[in-house]
Amino acid sequence: MTATLLVVDAGSASVKLAAYDIRGLDAISLRLPPSPAANAATQNPRRIARAHEQLPDEQQSIAFNAMLNSFLEQNAIGDVRAVAHRIVHGGISFSASCVLDATAERALLALSELAPLHLPIALDWVRLCRAIFGPDVPQIAVFDTAFFAALPAVAQRYAIPLDLQKTHGVRRFGFHGLAHDSMLRRIQHLRPDLDRGGRIISLQLGGGCSITAIDRGVPQDTSMGFSPLEGLVMSTRSGDIDAGLLTFLERTAGFTAERLERVLNMESGLLGLSGLSGDMRTLLASKSVDAEFAIELYCYRIRKYIGAYIAVLGGIDVIVFGGGVGEHAPEVRERILAGMEWCGVTLDHDRNDAARGTEETDARISSSQGPVDVWVVAVDEGAVLAREAAGVLRGRANDNL
Repeated sequence: MTATLLVVDAGSASVKLAAYDIRGLDAISLRLPPSPAANAATQNPRRIARAHEQLPDEQQSIAFNAMLNSFLEQNAIGDVRAVAHRIVHGGISFSASCVLDATAERALLALSELAPLHLPIALDWVRLCRAIFGPDVPQIAVFDTAFFAALPAVAQRYAIPLDLQKTHGVRRFGFHGLAHDSMLRRIQHLRPDLDRGGRIISLQLGGGCSITAIDRGVPQDTSMGFSPLEGLVMSTRSGDIDAGLLTFLERTAGFTAERLERVLNMESGLLGLSGLSGDMRTLLASKSVDAEFAIELYCYRIRKYIGAYIAVLGGIDVIVFGGGVGEHAPEVRERILAGMEWCGVTLDHDRNDAARGTEETDARISSSQGPVDVWVVAVDEGAVLAREAAGVLRGRANDNL
């Protein structure tokens, strides 16, 4: 019987479910020494099923149960040995993937205010999977922040008093780590001639947006910080904003912390600028002046970060786009990179127009003569989750020998 690893990648508005065949789990579950062949298999799990579902606004626990049972039944999955969960925020305490026990869950619950759109939903999925599969099936947390755990201090710290930073665990954590890890791995595969991928700027552009500077496999800076709110303009999130504006709204408009959080997370970004929608597809199809300006500001902010990260890296070898907008919107990619010939970025317009997020396909969209590669890749967070979870399970097996 196939040993299955279930992957739950829960966002704020949707969930991606996947199942992977890990042959080495048979040895692990029996606490037998894993063979070299089994270890090799668990390092690159084979996906056997997946689904992407939108989350409802109400009665989520009931809907989650129905979604999961439907996924298991439709794909004839009955031998789940472990479940891997994407956890957006690990705080200071969680810098590597781990098995979730009651203590770890309580610690993550305490972090919910740092990622209020994501952590409560993810923990609901953990509890549901434990109820369905039983307490003996390990629930494994894979943290979006872990990819950035070793950011250089200059990219990690804010210029606020040290005692505040230490007392409250304040630092720039970075997010979308699974997506940026996935893009890094693809570029390392596509450009083996570059040392560990060279100098890469990766862009994860979806409902949430972030950009990361990576030097030979090591993240040097990233746009999201203490929370997923910092950085680029996003679908409904403001991105970078003057903190003085927030205190101004508190004093003059009577905004509470809760109201500010809602405005900045749910009512700003593309939605707030356009007054129409946070969906890039809707804005691209609109003739509204405000919609056009929202797209312009969105692209401008990304281009500004690219320039800054070229300076951080001391040059650039590759720019890579991923995420729903990054993979499917040629017009947005073109507008982001407009006028960047000065740094060696020259777009091939036909290639760019043809690259519209075909599943499992990577596309180079830069000119063949240009010194900087520009790629569109299919981000596969599920594969990163599966590899991380397999590593945790191998570690547990070795500890039990």
